[in-house]
Amino acid sequence: MDYQKLLKKAFEEMPESVKNKERFEIPKVLGHIEGNKTIISNFHQIADALGREPDHLLKYILKELATPGEIDKNRVIIGRKISASSVNEKIQKYADEFVICKECKKADTQMVKKEKILFIKCLVCGAQHPVRSKI
Repeated sequence: MDYQKLLKKAFEEMPESVKNKERFEIPKVLGHIEGNKTIISNFHQIADALGREPDHLLKYILKELATPGEIDKNRVIIGRKISASSVNEKIQKYADEFVICKECKKADTQMVKKEKILFIKCLVCGAQHPVRSKI
């Protein structure tokens, strides 16, 4: 076989997740300010896009913003006025810490707990990294 045929055969046998070049994007926060509270209406959509539990994501954001908050049905109520850009910034920081693989920079990961240590396991390249921060 010549080089071009071998290259074509290798490309055909690659998994779809490797061939797929789409860029991972986190949905932007949608919500409004109601009195002295901030309401986020697409919180579950953001958690689904990240592939993480909404409770875990909310706990991180509330700790980072140093404010109370809760999940109410399919929205989140934060106990003070906060700009959407601040919340988006914290969500991006969460993604960098708890979602995106340090090796291949893909978002196809899952959190795995081994003994008492939390790891991020990449489903694309197989790398594992311990999570440095605690929530």
